[in-house]
Amino acid sequence: MRVLGVDPGLTRCGVGVVDGVAGRQLTMRAVGVVRTPPDAELGHRLVAIEQGIEQWLDEHDPEVLAVERVFSQHNVRTVMGTAQASAVAMLCASRRGIPVALHTPSEVKAAVTGSGRADKAQVGAMVTRLLRLDAPPKPADAADALALAICHIWRAPAQNRLQQAVAQNRLQQAAALHASKTAPAQKGRTA
Repeated sequence: MRVLGVDPGLTRCGVGVVDGVAGRQLTMRAVGVVRTPPDAELGHRLVAIEQGIEQWLDEHDPEVLAVERVFSQHNVRTVMGTAQASAVAMLCASRRGIPVALHTPSEVKAAVTGSGRADKAQVGAMVTRLLRLDAPPKPADAADALALAICHIWRAPAQNRLQQAVAQNRLQQAAALHASKTAPAQKGRTA
């Protein structure tokens, strides 16, 4: 599986491509940052992020896009910028029919380090180790993008099994409900 991880941000949007499957050695294909000037108009910044993400999608042809789920912070302005960059990345992937997976920061940290409260240095160190890199990717946004891709590769099989189980359960419940509604009508016909 090839996953493009995106750590959304208006100034620095981390991007990283990882190939692999759960339980096997992972391989980093590329890592970087899509940058926009902080003094540019918001619309221009979003277009620059779109162009950057589109270029990564063209060059690396991922099967899945893993994006950090935006969560509430104390700084509403930062959250808004992160949400806008995240939406641009999701739009770019969805336009191409590429599935999008969202992972919370604590899910990513727990998957990569074993602790949902790990700091950026711990995440960078584990990404370096897991991908057999010489040094942690810089800036931290790039390492976070790789961590998102790793998290998705490791969590996808379990998430797929869970989704299949939920879907199967819904089908069974619908069949049981349908049977209970049609049973009295059929019982009346035989009487």
